[in-house]
Amino acid sequence: MTDPRIDSPTSAPPRRRSTFRRVLIWTGSILGVLLIGVLIAGDIVLHHAGPILKSKVVDTLSTRFDSRVELAGFQVSVVKGFEVSGTGLKLYPNHIAMKDPLIQVDRFYFHALSWRQLFQTPLFINRVQVRGLEIHLPPKNQRANMPHLEDNSKPGADQSHNGIKILVGEILVDQARLVFENSDPSKVPLTFVIHQIALHTVGPGRAMKFHATLVNPKPLGNIDSTGDFGPFDADSPGDTPVDGRYSFTKADLSTIKGIGGMLASTGNYQGKLNHIVVDGETTTPDFRLSTADHPMPLKTTFHAIVDGTNGDTHLEPVDAWLEQTHIVASGDVAHVPGQKGRDIRLDFTEGPGRIQDLLQLAVKSQQPLMTGQVVIHAAFNIPPGDQSVVDKLQLKGTFSLDGIHFTSDKIQNKVDELSLRGQGKPQLAEQEDDAMKSDNIQQAIAADVASQMRGNFTLANGKIDISTLNYRVPGADVALSGSYTLDGEALDFTGTARLNAHVSQMVTGWKSWLLRPVDPFFAKNGAGTEVPVRITGTRSSPQIGLNFH
Repeated sequence: MTDPRIDSPTSAPPRRRSTFRRVLIWTGSILGVLLIGVLIAGDIVLHHAGPILKSKVVDTLSTRFDSRVELAGFQVSVVKGFEVSGTGLKLYPNHIAMKDPLIQVDRFYFHALSWRQLFQTPLFINRVQVRGLEIHLPPKNQRANMPHLEDNSKPGADQSHNGIKILVGEILVDQARLVFENSDPSKVPLTFVIHQIALHTVGPGRAMKFHATLVNPKPLGNIDSTGDFGPFDADSPGDTPVDGRYSFTKADLSTIKGIGGMLASTGNYQGKLNHIVVDGETTTPDFRLSTADHPMPLKTTFHAIVDGTNGDTHLEPVDAWLEQTHIVASGDVAHVPGQKGRDIRLDFTEGPGRIQDLLQLAVKSQQPLMTGQVVIHAAFNIPPGDQSVVDKLQLKGTFSLDGIHFTSDKIQNKVDELSLRGQGKPQLAEQEDDAMKSDNIQQAIAADVASQMRGNFTLANGKIDISTLNYRVPGADVALSGSYTLDGEALDFTGTARLNAHVSQMVTGWKSWLLRPVDPFFAKNGAGTEVPVRITGTRSSPQIGLNFH
């Protein structure tokens, strides 16, 4: 029987099959040689690309920051599409002796679009990612020698020959720290912890867009800011443009000695680095002073001019509401050479407002000493130093109070009695006094006399000194001077009381007849009676009487 495979028209001749196998072998050999060539060429490219790119990175950073550059590790990989990475980057300024590097980076990496791009000058990189950035700024007295950033945006500048060999479109930074060193090595440096920051359009002669989230050290809180910075003016850094918006949240005011509360603030800013105009508002629902620890709502809107090169701030104005009391202030917050902290000096007008709001904030007592309408014009100063805000606080100015009612029944009863006797109504005064002695408070406050006050004051060291106090109730005018501690534990005032009635008209019965002969001795300067008085004791237990001695 004949084998069908021999006579099949589809069977290839033996010679044709042999030729096909030889073609496959030769093709495979050629491809293998080409693959080996490509690998060898790629290896040569990578070995050359590494040193070339490292040189570009070092030269660019050295020129840009006028610094000595150290780079511990540098790798180029094709596994992820021409990824370039580096570790242990450190920059030491050429003109400042610093123990720590000015700039330090744990790791950075970026991608090139193609291997040909790696050899272009200048090399444009779309995005650089950085992890573990730390910037150490030297003490203020050494910052005049900070590196001079070259401005390559000037007409005629050739970036291929001036050391700037890399241009960057965007820098993304995770976990950064900005440290302001102190000239006193015993003091802890001021440190800002920045969680993330994105810098866009990074290059000479261009405005740099940024988005940053950071932790503010004092008061401790979170800041989120987006805006534009630049282009950098190398000849006059303070004239570098800046603008943007910010939000400041969960700001713990207790990190500032002497005050407390959780503050939130939002606003926008624009201008130049040495003249930034800031408009914003703050809300603190539980603002308090440590001396009293009475939380109160505080809201402010402000317009400020900030010098970003040193932090000095001019406020014009701050418009605030403390509970139902209106406060407007303007002034300066400035650095004092050789001093810790800043000197705060403001001129402010408070009112019309409520005196109980101010006393509730400042005085330790559960109840404020008095209620009423108040207007204050004063100069406000918190000098630099380690003391708490309350201990450093200084005020000097004038005040006026209307419609005053004392929260202490004992004090208000004395005021009512003074007014009634001063008007020549001793019977009503005695009824008021008897009602107090019998604890019939409702009957005792029937008179409920409202007072008025005018005066000049100075506040310092937790105590108010009043040089001139004019106190008036119907039937009596009192001129006093003295002091009152903010904790409400010490009253000490002396002065003169002028009453409309004569001495004999202020008492009843036989006492009135007995005192008539002495009326002329106390009737002075147009008053029915003029006598020296003194107020001592505490807010809860005042002692009010004559002061003939």
